[in-house]
Amino acid sequence: MGLKKKKKLYEGKAKILYSTDNSYTVIQHFKDEATAFNAKKKETIEGKGVLNNFLSEFFMLRLNSINIPTHFIKRLNMREQLVEKCEIIPLEVVVRNIASGSLSKRLGIEEGTRLPRPLVEFYYKDDSLNDPLVTESQISTFEWASESELGEIFEIALRTNDFLCGLLLAVELTLVDFKIEIGRSHRSEGEKLVIADEISPDTCRLWDSNTKRRLDKDVFRLNKGSIAVAYTEVANRFDLLPKNVKRVIE
Repeated sequence: MGLKKKKKLYEGKAKILYSTDNSYTVIQHFKDEATAFNAKKKETIEGKGVLNNFLSEFFMLRLNSINIPTHFIKRLNMREQLVEKCEIIPLEVVVRNIASGSLSKRLGIEEGTRLPRPLVEFYYKDDSLNDPLVTESQISTFEWASESELGEIFEIALRTNDFLCGLLLAVELTLVDFKIEIGRSHRSEGEKLVIADEISPDTCRLWDSNTKRRLDKDVFRLNKGSIAVAYTEVANRFDLLPKNVKRVIE
């Protein structure tokens, strides 16, 4: 398996993708940039990329272990992962357990209200349109995903939610909501849908189960402290960071 980092394929707000010697894999590099409100607010947070690399590795490995497929192969170093190359479906898949953020604003539901059941929403990935909320009918009409893929995406999203809720509750964290991206993998026989991108406090709302203190990117969005401190606390609850990494972040 070729691991040599080659050409830059894509640079987003939080990550850079590089090609490798293997046409089926790419290297995903985690940046220190923090952005909010579609990059209208941005800042460099030292150590953020390291934290999200370790946290996303942890969550992806746990999902792989219960047969929820992800693009994750292995962590290469403090900031980079080897991941499977896949075709990203242009949707952000959001699962909500508790009202917060845009849901509260859109529907006037008090933040912190627990929903009767998990709510799955889809947003079309287009920064120029501010990632608009879209319906299943629109997704099918514009052929962003087929009806059978939508059914599979629902199953992946809800299974992921069930698993992450339990995993986080064990360390007294409440999963308010989270966002995943889904990719079409072409490596195995036939096409397979996998969770791509990352799972980290950048893509999840995490509250301390006892105090409701935010330990996610809302800390940055709402100017409530340091996300490096918040993300480090999440990592430490799972004892993820080696001593040398802790020193770098501290």
